[in-house]
Amino acid sequence: MFCGVGILLQGGTTLSEQILQACKELIDDAKMGCADLVFKEVCLEILSRASHVLKERQYRQLVAYAAERMREKVPFELQQELAMNR
Repeated sequence: MFCGVGILLQGGTTLSEQILQACKELIDDAKMGCADLVFKEVCLEILSRASHVLKERQYRQLVAYAAERMREKVPFELQQELAMNR
């Protein structure tokens, strides 16, 4: 895990905070654009990579976020659209 001193970027956010936010956005994008099984696979890949760069607290936060998004149901219409676009 990344344990160094947080690097402040413009706007006062640390690099690890920006990485956490980017990971959440990737998870959100995958949720809206992938079939359920593919979405879960993408989440696992994001979590695997994030474990190397996020602080322990941030990683646990991301795991909880991903788990919450996995439990959410995709509207039936969107499921049909995703299936037709395969």
